[in-house]
Amino acid sequence: MEEVSIIIPAYNEREGITHVIESLRLLKEKHGPRWEIIVVDDGSTDGTSEMVKNFGDVILIQHPLNRGYGAAIKTGIRHAKYNTLVISDADGTYPVNDIPKLIAQLPKNDMVVGARHINSSNIPLSRRPAKWMLNKLANYLTGIKIPDLNSGLRVMKKDILLKYLHLLPDGFSFTTTITLAMLTNNYDVEFVPIEYKIRSGRSKIRPIRDTMNFIQLIIRTVLYFDPLKIFLPISAFFFISSIAVLILSYLFTPKVMDITTVILFISGVQILAIGMIADLIDKRNR
Repeated sequence: MEEVSIIIPAYNEREGITHVIESLRLLKEKHGPRWEIIVVDDGSTDGTSEMVKNFGDVILIQHPLNRGYGAAIKTGIRHAKYNTLVISDADGTYPVNDIPKLIAQLPKNDMVVGARHINSSNIPLSRRPAKWMLNKLANYLTGIKIPDLNSGLRVMKKDILLKYLHLLPDGFSFTTTITLAMLTNNYDVEFVPIEYKIRSGRSKIRPIRDTMNFIQLIIRTVLYFDPLKIFLPISAFFFISSIAVLILSYLFTPKVMDITTVILFISGVQILAIGMIADLIDKRNR
């Protein structure tokens, strides 16, 4: 019989948490008596914990202060009894009834992600351009088409997650980081299409600030796992620029810009060398 730990991070989700827990309990009765439901209340001030306490079979863990979405998930991971982990949100946006479908794909994968369609009508319009840009950047840097980079509904294996727990951030970028870490380390990740519902309560996402943080995170994570993906294009840019300056100055200016050409060329060499050293260190550490 499948043993599953379901982790629900919650911060001021009084409006949606009851419905989510009730849906999970019905799912547990039908599919998994040996499932455990863990709610990590991340310093809520709206009485979220009081709502959870009404369910005696739900494990409630409370952070005294708000530490972040990723921190709540990491707390849940550390307290989970079973190796099969499910994470979902407390706002009712993810279809928990699809959890068995995702779990069924785990034996042949290391992580199964519920992939939302980027043009879903329930994804706020203001967030779609940023999501599209982030996905395109991540697709290039990983060399893999990623249908949903930061979905909050996914099934994972605890023994694999523990290897990267020290790298995973405490904020909303937790899911983005684990997706990139798994893909760049050649783990098997499957994306299963899901619906995305209108959330209950108020979103905690800050579009501009969080998008900039996500871009930094994607670049930093790929630098950690596959640095040449970053250094090679930059190096190539300097090499091409040096050649372009040499040719254009020869054809259109009275004097060849030899110093600029040399500086650009040497910069390209230095960046390439740094990238190769970083890649060597990464491979040795693995």
